[in-house]
Amino acid sequence: MSITQTLPANGSDCAPVLNKGVLRERGQREVFCGLTGIVWLHRKMQDAFFLVVGSRTCAHLLQSAAGVMIFAEPRFATAIIEERDLAGMADCHDELDRIVDKLLTRRPEIKTLFLVGSCPSEVIKMDLAKAAQRLGTEYAGQTRILNYSGSGIETTFTEGEDACLATLVPEMPVARPDAAQELLIVGALPDIVEDQFLRLFAELGIEPVHCLPARRACDLPSVGPNTRYLLAQPFLTETALALEDRGAQRLDALFPFGAEGTTAWLRAAADAFGVDEMHFNRVVAPGRERAKRAIAHSRERLEGKRITFLPDSQLEVPLARFLATEAGMIPVEVGTPYLHRQHTARELELLPESTRISEGQDVDKQLDRVREDKPDLTVCGLGLANPLESEGFTTKWAIELVFSPIHGFEQAGDLAELFARPLRRRDVLRV
Repeated sequence: MSITQTLPANGSDCAPVLNKGVLRERGQREVFCGLTGIVWLHRKMQDAFFLVVGSRTCAHLLQSAAGVMIFAEPRFATAIIEERDLAGMADCHDELDRIVDKLLTRRPEIKTLFLVGSCPSEVIKMDLAKAAQRLGTEYAGQTRILNYSGSGIETTFTEGEDACLATLVPEMPVARPDAAQELLIVGALPDIVEDQFLRLFAELGIEPVHCLPARRACDLPSVGPNTRYLLAQPFLTETALALEDRGAQRLDALFPFGAEGTTAWLRAAADAFGVDEMHFNRVVAPGRERAKRAIAHSRERLEGKRITFLPDSQLEVPLARFLATEAGMIPVEVGTPYLHRQHTARELELLPESTRISEGQDVDKQLDRVREDKPDLTVCGLGLANPLESEGFTTKWAIELVFSPIHGFEQAGDLAELFARPLRRRDVLRV
Protein backbone atom coordinates (compact mmCIF):
# COMPACT_ATOMS: atom_id res chain seq x y z
CA MET A 1 0.00 0.00 0.00
CA SER A 2 1.38 3.41 -0.93
CA ILE A 3 0.18 6.94 -0.34
CA THR A 4 -0.63 9.37 -3.15
CA GLN A 5 -1.07 13.05 -2.42
CA THR A 6 -0.55 16.29 -4.27
CA LEU A 7 2.69 17.45 -2.67
CA PRO A 8 4.64 20.66 -3.17
CA ALA A 9 6.56 20.56 -6.69
CA ASN A 10 -28.42 7.27 0.82
CA GLY A 11 -30.22 7.31 2.80
CA SER A 12 -32.22 5.42 0.15
CA ASP A 13 -35.72 4.94 1.46
CA CYS A 14 -35.84 6.80 4.76
CA ALA A 15 -38.83 8.89 3.67
CA PRO A 16 -42.43 8.03 4.46
CA VAL A 17 -44.54 6.44 1.71
CA LEU A 18 -44.21 8.60 -1.38
CA ASN A 19 -47.12 10.17 -3.20
CA LYS A 20 -48.70 8.19 -5.99
CA GLY A 21 -47.47 10.76 -8.51
CA VAL A 22 -43.78 10.17 -7.79
CA LEU A 23 -42.03 8.08 -10.43
CA ARG A 24 -39.54 5.71 -8.83
CA GLU A 25 -36.80 4.36 -11.07
CA ARG A 26 -34.10 1.78 -10.41
CA GLY A 27 -31.61 1.34 -13.21
CA GLN A 28 -28.25 2.56 -14.48
CA ARG A 29 -26.98 5.66 -12.65
CA GLU A 30 -24.78 8.48 -13.91
CA VAL A 31 -23.44 10.24 -10.80
CA PHE A 32 -20.13 10.82 -9.04
CA CYS A 33 -19.32 8.74 -5.96
CA GLY A 34 -19.33 10.08 -2.40
CA LEU A 35 -15.56 10.64 -2.42
CA THR A 36 -16.22 13.90 -4.26
CA GLY A 37 -17.50 15.51 -1.05
CA ILE A 38 -13.92 15.60 0.21
CA VAL A 39 -13.26 18.40 -2.28
CA TRP A 40 -15.32 20.89 -0.26
CA LEU A 41 -15.11 19.21 3.18
CA HIS A 42 -11.31 19.41 3.38
CA ARG A 43 -11.52 23.16 2.78
CA LYS A 44 -14.22 23.59 5.40
CA MET A 45 -12.65 21.67 8.29
CA GLN A 46 -9.35 23.42 8.67
CA ASP A 47 -7.59 20.92 10.94
CA ALA A 48 -8.99 17.71 9.42
CA PHE A 49 -7.38 15.33 6.94
CA PHE A 50 -9.12 12.85 4.64
CA LEU A 51 -7.20 9.67 3.86
CA VAL A 52 -8.97 7.65 1.16
CA VAL A 53 -8.14 3.94 1.16
CA GLY A 54 -8.59 3.12 -2.50
CA SER A 55 -7.11 2.84 -5.96
CA ARG A 56 -5.20 5.14 -8.29
CA THR A 57 -8.52 5.91 -9.95
CA CYS A 58 -9.75 7.34 -6.61
CA ALA A 59 -6.62 9.49 -6.40
CA HIS A 60 -7.03 10.80 -9.95
CA LEU A 61 -10.72 11.56 -9.36
CA LEU A 62 -10.01 13.64 -6.26
CA GLN A 63 -7.07 15.54 -7.69
CA SER A 64 -8.94 16.29 -10.91
CA ALA A 65 -12.16 17.33 -9.17
CA ALA A 66 -10.32 19.52 -6.69
CA GLY A 67 -8.17 21.18 -9.33
CA VAL A 68 -5.22 21.06 -6.93
CA MET A 69 -2.21 23.11 -8.01
CA ILE A 70 1.14 21.38 -8.09
CA PHE A 71 2.66 23.50 -5.34
CA ALA A 72 -0.28 23.03 -2.96
CA GLU A 73 -0.39 20.55 -0.08
CA PRO A 74 -4.10 19.88 0.55
CA ARG A 75 -5.52 17.97 3.48
CA PHE A 76 -6.48 14.84 1.60
CA ALA A 77 -4.59 11.91 0.11
CA THR A 78 -5.11 8.37 -1.15
CA ALA A 79 -3.57 5.28 0.39
CA ILE A 80 -3.26 3.19 -2.76
CA ILE A 81 -4.22 -0.48 -2.53
CA GLU A 82 -1.46 -2.14 -4.57
CA GLU A 83 -1.31 -5.55 -6.27
CA ARG A 84 0.73 -6.93 -3.39
CA ASP A 85 -2.03 -5.93 -0.98
CA LEU A 86 -4.63 -7.72 -3.11
CA ALA A 87 -2.41 -10.80 -3.49
CA GLY A 88 -2.00 -11.13 0.27
CA MET A 89 1.73 -10.42 0.12
CA ALA A 90 1.27 -7.56 2.58
CA ASP A 91 -1.10 -7.03 5.47
CA CYS A 92 -3.36 -4.13 4.50
CA HIS A 93 -3.90 -3.09 8.10
CA ASP A 94 -0.18 -3.07 8.89
CA GLU A 95 0.39 -0.99 5.76
CA LEU A 96 -2.39 1.41 6.77
CA ASP A 97 -0.92 1.77 10.27
CA ARG A 98 2.45 2.61 8.73
CA ILE A 99 0.96 5.26 6.45
CA VAL A 100 -1.07 6.86 9.25
CA ASP A 101 2.01 7.01 11.47
CA LYS A 102 4.02 8.62 8.65
CA LEU A 103 1.23 11.09 7.95
CA LEU A 104 0.67 12.20 11.56
CA THR A 105 4.42 12.48 12.18
CA ARG A 106 4.74 14.75 9.16
CA ARG A 107 1.52 16.70 9.78
CA PRO A 108 1.12 17.06 13.59
CA GLU A 109 -1.42 19.88 13.09
CA ILE A 110 -4.05 17.32 11.99
CA LYS A 111 -6.63 17.05 14.77
CA THR A 112 -9.18 14.85 12.99
CA LEU A 113 -8.25 12.11 10.53
CA PHE A 114 -10.96 10.49 8.44
CA LEU A 115 -10.26 7.06 7.00
CA VAL A 116 -12.52 7.09 3.95
CA GLY A 117 -13.72 3.84 2.42
CA SER A 118 -13.86 3.45 -1.36
CA CYS A 119 -15.12 0.86 -3.85
CA PRO A 120 -11.81 -1.12 -3.74
CA SER A 121 -11.63 -1.19 0.07
CA GLU A 122 -15.30 -2.19 0.25
CA VAL A 123 -14.81 -4.99 -2.32
CA ILE A 124 -11.90 -6.57 -0.43
CA LYS A 125 -13.84 -6.21 2.85
CA MET A 126 -11.22 -4.06 4.56
CA ASP A 127 -12.63 -3.14 7.98
CA LEU A 128 -11.79 0.55 8.24
CA ALA A 129 -14.16 1.02 11.17
CA LYS A 130 -12.03 -1.29 13.32
CA ALA A 131 -8.88 0.31 11.96
CA ALA A 132 -10.17 3.74 12.99
CA GLN A 133 -11.02 2.41 16.44
CA ARG A 134 -7.59 0.83 16.87
CA LEU A 135 -5.68 3.85 15.60
CA GLY A 136 -7.93 6.22 17.55
CA THR A 137 -6.86 4.51 20.76
CA GLU A 138 -3.20 4.70 19.75
CA TYR A 139 -3.34 8.42 18.93
CA ALA A 140 -5.81 9.45 21.66
CA GLY A 141 -5.12 12.97 22.88
CA GLN A 142 -3.33 13.87 19.66
CA THR A 143 -5.70 13.14 16.77
CA ARG A 144 -9.30 11.97 16.58
CA ILE A 145 -9.53 9.16 13.99
CA LEU A 146 -12.90 8.38 12.39
CA ASN A 147 -14.20 6.36 9.46
CA TYR A 148 -16.92 6.73 6.88
CA SER A 149 -17.69 5.32 3.44
CA GLY A 150 -17.41 7.36 0.26
CA SER A 151 -17.71 4.28 -1.93
CA GLY A 152 -19.70 4.56 -5.12
CA ILE A 153 -21.24 1.22 -4.18
CA GLU A 154 -22.86 2.78 -1.12
CA THR A 155 -22.96 6.54 -1.71
CA THR A 156 -23.64 9.01 -4.48
CA PHE A 157 -22.01 12.42 -4.83
CA THR A 158 -23.31 14.54 -1.92
CA GLU A 159 -24.00 11.52 0.30
CA GLY A 160 -20.29 11.59 1.08
CA GLU A 161 -20.86 14.75 3.13
CA ASP A 162 -23.82 13.14 4.87
CA ALA A 163 -21.75 10.10 5.82
CA CYS A 164 -18.91 12.32 7.08
CA LEU A 165 -21.12 14.55 9.25
CA ALA A 166 -23.06 11.57 10.60
CA THR A 167 -19.71 10.19 11.81
CA LEU A 168 -19.02 13.45 13.66
CA VAL A 169 -22.34 13.51 15.55
CA PRO A 170 -21.36 10.84 18.14
CA GLU A 171 -18.22 12.89 18.85
CA MET A 172 -20.22 16.01 19.76
CA PRO A 173 -20.17 16.75 23.51
CA VAL A 174 -23.32 16.15 25.53
CA ALA A 175 -25.15 19.40 26.26
CA ARG A 176 -25.92 20.13 29.89
CA PRO A 177 -29.50 19.23 30.91
CA ASP A 178 -30.12 22.83 32.00
CA ALA A 179 -28.53 24.34 28.87
CA ALA A 180 -30.38 27.15 27.14
CA GLN A 181 -31.92 26.53 23.73
CA GLU A 182 -29.24 26.57 21.03
CA LEU A 183 -29.37 26.76 17.25
CA LEU A 184 -27.27 24.48 15.04
CA ILE A 185 -26.77 25.08 11.31
CA VAL A 186 -26.17 21.68 9.70
CA GLY A 187 -24.36 21.37 6.38
CA ALA A 188 -21.06 22.55 4.91
CA LEU A 189 -21.35 26.09 3.58
CA PRO A 190 -18.66 28.35 2.12
CA ASP A 191 -17.17 30.42 4.94
CA ILE A 192 -18.47 33.68 3.49
CA VAL A 193 -22.05 32.32 3.36
CA GLU A 194 -21.78 30.89 6.86
CA ASP A 195 -20.56 34.27 8.17
CA GLN A 196 -23.50 36.04 6.49
CA PHE A 197 -25.98 33.72 8.20
CA LEU A 198 -24.25 34.10 11.57
CA ARG A 199 -24.45 37.89 11.29
CA LEU A 200 -28.17 37.71 10.48
CA PHE A 201 -28.87 35.44 13.43
CA ALA A 202 -26.89 37.76 15.69
CA GLU A 203 -28.94 40.75 14.49
CA LEU A 204 -32.10 38.77 15.17
CA GLY A 205 -30.91 38.15 18.71
CA ILE A 206 -30.65 34.37 18.28
CA GLU A 207 -27.76 32.93 20.22
CA PRO A 208 -25.78 30.82 20.63
CA VAL A 209 -25.53 29.58 17.04
CA HIS A 210 -23.14 26.78 16.09
CA CYS A 211 -22.28 25.05 12.82
CA LEU A 212 -21.77 21.44 11.83
CA PRO A 213 -19.17 20.91 10.51
CA ALA A 214 -17.20 23.28 12.69
CA ARG A 215 -14.17 24.88 11.10
CA ARG A 216 -11.89 23.37 13.75
CA ALA A 217 -12.20 20.11 15.68
CA CYS A 218 -11.96 21.87 19.02
CA ASP A 219 -15.11 23.85 18.14
CA LEU A 220 -17.35 20.81 17.69
CA PRO A 221 -20.60 21.99 19.35
CA SER A 222 -22.54 20.16 22.04
CA VAL A 223 -25.92 18.60 21.34
CA GLY A 224 -28.93 17.62 23.41
CA PRO A 225 -32.70 18.04 23.86
CA ASN A 226 -32.38 21.84 23.81
CA THR A 227 -30.64 21.83 20.42
CA ARG A 228 -32.72 23.11 17.51
CA TYR A 229 -31.18 22.56 14.10
CA LEU A 230 -31.70 23.92 10.60
CA LEU A 231 -30.62 21.87 7.60
CA ALA A 232 -28.72 24.01 5.12
CA GLN A 233 -28.52 21.09 2.66
CA PRO A 234 -31.32 18.69 1.68
CA PHE A 235 -29.10 15.62 1.41
CA LEU A 236 -28.18 15.18 5.10
CA THR A 237 -30.52 12.29 5.90
CA GLU A 238 -28.23 10.19 8.11
CA THR A 239 -26.86 13.26 9.88
CA ALA A 240 -30.38 14.40 10.74
CA LEU A 241 -31.26 10.97 12.14
CA ALA A 242 -28.06 10.91 14.21
CA LEU A 243 -28.80 14.37 15.65
CA GLU A 244 -32.35 13.39 16.52
CA ASP A 245 -31.05 10.27 18.26
CA ARG A 246 -29.07 12.70 20.44
CA GLY A 247 -32.27 14.62 21.24
CA ALA A 248 -31.95 17.53 18.77
CA GLN A 249 -35.11 18.81 17.04
CA ARG A 250 -35.28 19.85 13.39
CA LEU A 251 -36.87 23.18 12.48
CA ASP A 252 -39.02 22.55 9.40
CA ALA A 253 -38.40 25.15 6.71
CA LEU A 254 -37.72 25.79 3.06
CA PHE A 255 -34.06 25.56 2.19
CA PRO A 256 -32.22 28.91 1.97
CA PHE A 257 -32.21 29.35 -1.82
CA GLY A 258 -33.42 32.67 -3.16
CA ALA A 259 -35.15 35.57 -1.41
CA GLU A 260 -38.23 33.64 -0.28
CA GLY A 261 -36.43 30.42 0.62
CA THR A 262 -33.88 32.26 2.76
CA THR A 263 -36.60 34.31 4.46
CA ALA A 264 -38.58 31.19 5.32
CA TRP A 265 -35.44 29.45 6.61
CA LEU A 266 -34.59 32.37 8.89
CA ARG A 267 -38.22 32.68 10.00
CA ALA A 268 -38.29 29.08 11.20
CA ALA A 269 -35.45 29.88 13.61
CA ALA A 270 -37.00 33.22 14.59
CA ASP A 271 -40.30 31.55 15.49
CA ALA A 272 -38.55 28.86 17.52
CA PHE A 273 -36.56 31.45 19.47
CA GLY A 274 -39.46 33.88 20.00
CA VAL A 275 -38.14 36.75 17.85
CA ASP A 276 -40.61 39.63 17.54
CA GLU A 277 -42.23 39.78 14.08
CA MET A 278 -41.50 43.49 13.53
CA HIS A 279 -37.88 43.04 14.55
CA PHE A 280 -37.58 40.06 12.20
CA ASN A 281 -38.90 42.09 9.29
CA ARG A 282 -36.53 45.00 10.04
CA VAL A 283 -33.50 42.70 10.05
CA VAL A 284 -34.46 40.58 7.05
CA ALA A 285 -36.05 43.16 4.74
CA PRO A 286 -32.83 44.77 3.36
CA GLY A 287 -31.27 41.46 2.35
CA ARG A 288 -34.53 40.14 0.97
CA GLU A 289 -35.01 43.21 -1.23
CA ARG A 290 -31.41 43.01 -2.49
CA ALA A 291 -31.97 39.38 -3.37
CA LYS A 292 -35.18 40.15 -5.26
CA ARG A 293 -33.49 42.89 -7.27
CA ALA A 294 -30.57 40.62 -8.09
CA ILE A 295 -32.87 37.81 -9.25
CA ALA A 296 -34.80 40.25 -11.43
CA HIS A 297 -31.71 40.73 -13.65
CA SER A 298 -32.01 37.09 -14.77
CA ARG A 299 -35.77 36.65 -14.54
CA GLU A 300 -36.43 38.04 -18.02
CA ARG A 301 -34.20 35.33 -19.48
CA LEU A 302 -35.68 32.55 -17.30
CA GLU A 303 -39.39 33.36 -17.10
CA GLY A 304 -41.56 30.91 -19.02
CA LYS A 305 -38.63 28.64 -19.87
CA ARG A 306 -39.10 24.90 -19.29
CA ILE A 307 -36.46 23.05 -17.25
CA THR A 308 -35.69 19.40 -16.50
CA PHE A 309 -33.47 18.21 -13.66
CA LEU A 310 -31.82 14.82 -14.02
CA PRO A 311 -30.86 13.24 -10.67
CA ASP A 312 -27.44 14.21 -9.36
CA SER A 313 -26.98 16.03 -6.04
CA GLN A 314 -30.33 15.94 -4.16
CA LEU A 315 -30.45 19.74 -4.52
CA GLU A 316 -32.93 19.35 -7.38
CA VAL A 317 -36.22 19.78 -5.49
CA PRO A 318 -35.40 23.04 -3.62
CA LEU A 319 -33.69 24.50 -6.70
CA ALA A 320 -36.73 23.69 -8.83
CA ARG A 321 -38.92 25.39 -6.22
CA PHE A 322 -36.70 28.48 -6.34
CA LEU A 323 -36.82 28.65 -10.13
CA ALA A 324 -40.59 28.12 -10.25
CA THR A 325 -41.62 30.58 -7.53
CA GLU A 326 -38.95 33.26 -7.86
CA ALA A 327 -37.73 33.10 -11.46
CA GLY A 328 -40.89 32.08 -13.29
CA MET A 329 -39.48 28.89 -14.82
CA ILE A 330 -41.61 25.81 -15.51
CA PRO A 331 -40.18 22.58 -14.06
CA VAL A 332 -41.06 19.75 -16.44
CA GLU A 333 -39.35 16.96 -14.52
CA VAL A 334 -37.47 17.11 -11.24
CA GLY A 335 -35.36 14.01 -10.79
CA THR A 336 -33.38 13.36 -7.61
CA PRO A 337 -31.27 10.37 -6.50
CA TYR A 338 -33.24 10.03 -3.25
CA LEU A 339 -36.35 11.90 -2.19
CA HIS A 340 -36.64 12.56 1.53
CA ARG A 341 -40.31 13.46 1.68
CA GLN A 342 -40.24 14.90 5.21
CA HIS A 343 -37.30 17.23 4.60
CA THR A 344 -38.61 18.49 1.25
CA ALA A 345 -42.35 18.56 1.99
CA ARG A 346 -42.60 22.36 1.93
CA GLU A 347 -40.60 22.52 -1.29
CA LEU A 348 -42.79 19.93 -3.01
CA GLU A 349 -45.96 21.83 -2.07
CA LEU A 350 -44.76 24.87 -4.01
CA LEU A 351 -43.92 23.06 -7.25
CA PRO A 352 -46.52 23.31 -10.04
CA GLU A 353 -48.97 20.42 -10.14
CA SER A 354 -47.82 19.55 -13.65
CA THR A 355 -44.25 18.85 -12.46
CA ARG A 356 -43.14 15.24 -12.83
CA ILE A 357 -41.18 14.11 -9.76
CA SER A 358 -38.84 11.15 -10.16
CA GLU A 359 -36.70 9.37 -7.58
CA GLY A 360 -33.73 7.26 -8.55
CA GLN A 361 -32.41 6.88 -12.05
CA ASP A 362 -32.75 4.83 -15.19
CA VAL A 363 -30.61 6.81 -17.61
CA ASP A 364 -32.02 5.56 -20.89
CA LYS A 365 -35.63 6.11 -19.85
CA GLN A 366 -34.89 9.59 -18.53
CA LEU A 367 -33.05 10.59 -21.69
CA ASP A 368 -36.03 9.38 -23.72
CA ARG A 369 -38.28 11.65 -21.66
CA VAL A 370 -35.93 14.60 -22.20
CA ARG A 371 -36.13 14.04 -25.95
CA GLU A 372 -39.92 13.88 -25.75
CA ASP A 373 -40.34 16.88 -23.40
CA LYS A 374 -37.81 19.09 -25.23
CA PRO A 375 -37.11 21.41 -22.26
CA ASP A 376 -35.34 24.73 -22.80
CA LEU A 377 -32.72 23.74 -20.22
CA THR A 378 -31.61 20.37 -18.84
CA VAL A 379 -29.59 20.20 -15.62
CA CYS A 380 -27.50 17.03 -15.58
CA GLY A 381 -24.14 15.46 -14.79
CA LEU A 382 -20.99 15.98 -16.84
CA GLY A 383 -21.28 12.60 -18.52
CA LEU A 384 -24.69 13.43 -20.02
CA ALA A 385 -24.22 17.10 -20.88
CA ASN A 386 -22.09 16.73 -24.02
CA PRO A 387 -24.23 13.99 -25.60
CA LEU A 388 -27.35 16.11 -25.01
CA GLU A 389 -25.65 19.22 -26.38
CA SER A 390 -24.74 17.26 -29.52
CA GLU A 391 -28.47 16.56 -29.95
CA GLY A 392 -29.27 20.26 -29.76
CA PHE A 393 -30.30 20.49 -26.10
CA THR A 394 -29.10 23.30 -23.82
CA THR A 395 -27.58 21.90 -20.63
CA LYS A 396 -26.33 23.04 -17.25
CA TRP A 397 -23.71 21.10 -15.28
CA ALA A 398 -25.28 20.04 -11.99
CA ILE A 399 -21.89 19.84 -10.27
CA GLU A 400 -21.44 23.62 -10.55
CA LEU A 401 -24.45 24.09 -8.29
CA VAL A 402 -22.65 22.20 -5.53
CA PHE A 403 -19.29 23.92 -5.86
CA SER A 404 -20.69 27.48 -6.13
CA PRO A 405 -21.91 29.66 -3.23
CA ILE A 406 -25.69 29.66 -3.82
CA HIS A 407 -27.29 29.90 -0.36
CA GLY A 408 -28.66 33.06 1.20
CA PHE A 409 -29.71 36.56 0.17
CA GLU A 410 -26.37 37.78 -1.19
CA GLN A 411 -25.95 34.78 -3.50
CA ALA A 412 -29.53 34.72 -4.86
CA GLY A 413 -28.65 36.72 -7.97
CA ASP A 414 -25.64 34.50 -8.68
CA LEU A 415 -27.86 31.43 -8.32
CA ALA A 416 -30.35 32.73 -10.89
CA GLU A 417 -27.49 33.70 -13.20
CA LEU A 418 -26.14 30.13 -13.14
CA PHE A 419 -29.32 29.05 -14.94
CA ALA A 420 -29.58 32.11 -17.18
CA ARG A 421 -26.02 31.79 -18.49
CA PRO A 422 -26.46 28.64 -20.63
CA LEU A 423 -29.65 30.09 -22.13
CA ARG A 424 -27.81 33.31 -22.98
CA ARG A 425 -24.95 31.30 -24.49
CA ARG A 426 -27.41 29.35 -26.61
CA ASP A 427 -28.99 32.53 -27.95
CA VAL A 428 -25.60 34.03 -28.80
CA LEU A 429 -24.48 30.88 -30.62
CA ARG A 430 -27.70 30.85 -32.63
CA VAL A 431 -26.95 34.34 -33.92
